[in-house]
Amino acid sequence: MAKKRILYVSQEITPYLPANDLSKTARFLPQAMNESGIEVRLFMPRFGSINERRHQLHEVIRLSGMNLIVNDIDQPLIIKVASIPQARMQVYFIDNDEYFKRKFTTVDKKEKFYEDNDERALFFCRGVIESVKKLGWSPDVIHCNGWMASFLPMYLKKFYHDDPIFEKTKVVFSFYDHSFEGTLNEGLADKMKFDGFSDEDVAGFDAADNKKLIETAIKYSDAVVKGSSELDADLNKMIKSAKLPTLEFADSEYKEQYKPFYESLFED
Repeated sequence: MAKKRILYVSQEITPYLPANDLSKTARFLPQAMNESGIEVRLFMPRFGSINERRHQLHEVIRLSGMNLIVNDIDQPLIIKVASIPQARMQVYFIDNDEYFKRKFTTVDKKEKFYEDNDERALFFCRGVIESVKKLGWSPDVIHCNGWMASFLPMYLKKFYHDDPIFEKTKVVFSFYDHSFEGTLNEGLADKMKFDGFSDEDVAGFDAADNKKLIETAIKYSDAVVKGSSELDADLNKMIKSAKLPTLEFADSEYKEQYKPFYESLFED
């Protein structure tokens, strides 16, 4: 029987970014699954705050070189990779000078939310999908972590569901107590329509807030995970109303709690 495959798409992974419940889970959960016999791949944004020399990032020439059109502008997709030696895992980084060169993640030094975070999220999600296609690596499950990955389930289910690479892929989304204040760019809906989404698809995406991204992630996912011990009451209510397979918060017993959860999705 062929090894099962899980693709982890995470906004943050330690040690490349500071440790928190999201970045720690995105680091140690894949290791636990890898050690249990599941084949894993990891993707995250190559934020400018990541020290490339210290973490020994290098470009993957065979995956780089394509352009993604975002808001009617060609944006070069650069893929870098680094290894976590103690885990025997590689992390792939989605990079682009326009979106990820700045020395902060999603807010500037004055804690102001970047105006183009909508485009950065779209680029990140599409970059992951196109890179996996180029790898020819068909995941049984794609597990998304962090709001910057919120668009991936929607893109996958709308535009890639017939692609042989993804036709049997299930999408899992983990929700954490990390959110953002305010809204994404008011032009987000038009940018998504440029990608091929209909007016109905993008209803409510003008000035989308964190709640809208949560609703979208839930709508297009096959299962959800409570990634933090405490979640907002409204978020818990949305998860419950969705009636999707749900994994309750698991602090560190990843193999014991996550593997049966994944296996139930493999069997569907």
